[in-house]
Amino acid sequence: MHYLYIIYSKSLNKYYTGESPDVEHRLQQHNSHYFKNNFSKGANDWVIKLKFEINSKDDAIFLEGFIKRMKSRKFIEKILHDPAILKQILSEKP
Repeated sequence: MHYLYIIYSKSLNKYYTGESPDVEHRLQQHNSHYFKNNFSKGANDWVIKLKFEINSKDDAIFLEGFIKRMKSRKFIEKILHDPAILKQILSEKP
């Protein structure tokens, strides 16, 4: 199993989107600045806002890239309000 996740930092007032087979462990890595050159290194108060289960790593990477290409906070908040959007995006995947 793999997951697409969206985390949020109150101190930065920013969202971050990623993929992982173990979201809780990945969150711990983000908050401990394990990823030295990652956008998430600017805060240590990240919390999970969405954990979306996906059958394959390829689909998780596809969704992660799709969301990041949108470069839209409104789009992320729309997904948080209605995660079914992610299923629709996957169903239209080429």
